[in-house]
Amino acid sequence: MPSQQVLTQKAQQVEEIKKLLSQYKVVGIASLEKVRAAQLQELKKKLEKQVYMRVFKNTLVKRAIEELNDSRLKKLEEYLTGANIFLFTNMNPFKLSILLEKNKVKAIAKAGDKAVNDIIVPAGNTGLPPGPVISQFSSVGIPTRIESGSVWINKDTLVCKKGEVISLQLANILSKLGIKAVEIGLTLKVVYDDGQIITEEDLMIDLEEIRKSIEEAQSYAFNLSINAAIPMPENISLLLQKAHQEAYTLAVNAAVPTKETIEDLLRKAYAEALSLSQQIKFD
Repeated sequence: MPSQQVLTQKAQQVEEIKKLLSQYKVVGIASLEKVRAAQLQELKKKLEKQVYMRVFKNTLVKRAIEELNDSRLKKLEEYLTGANIFLFTNMNPFKLSILLEKNKVKAIAKAGDKAVNDIIVPAGNTGLPPGPVISQFSSVGIPTRIESGSVWINKDTLVCKKGEVISLQLANILSKLGIKAVEIGLTLKVVYDDGQIITEEDLMIDLEEIRKSIEEAQSYAFNLSINAAIPMPENISLLLQKAHQEAYTLAVNAAVPTKETIEDLLRKAYAEALSLSQQIKFD
């Protein structure tokens, strides 16, 4: 049976978890699978002013949720599987997700890792001497030749597509070539945001695509405001220029003399008179 000291420690941790769940609006759960301790410590230090990170046993988190008796928090229970780290913050959950993505680092792949992007081994000199390595390259579909005492790769070769699992043979080759094909860091499995559950899929946003969409929407809105003559600080200069040009064109076409139009009116009258005179036939 557990000692009294162990039971006391667990009870204290449950109380700590309850306090954290009540104190912060946003709670994130990230898997610790394949996350290296050194990088995790560096990330904790870097984000300590914005995010409080703790590793708790899933059973203790479940107990804390049950004791709080909050039906909204109970939605987190289905994500309490595997080794997790819990992130407590008041930060916007999408900002938190982006922050974690930016702090991921490239690393040498191990067997079983998934490629974060297509892995292409570039053509050129590997710097490796001929030997068993030639058959290793061949086993993963990389064409080679021997030149000047080194193994050369004949052409750029796609060896693994995005999302595919990296085999042991390929991991060894990538290691020999120094190609960092995976990203190490925390990825949120789920976020609890003041009662709302946001899954990993919903947290993944393409900032560049969103930026383009906003720019496109802004352009459409600006053109609409110009065509509808809706004055705003952003378009007032262009509206005044447009109004001036339209008023000027109307004045010239209606032959309204002003100090701005008189020169163009005289030119127009002269051109019309000249054209008329050329059409008159003299006996």
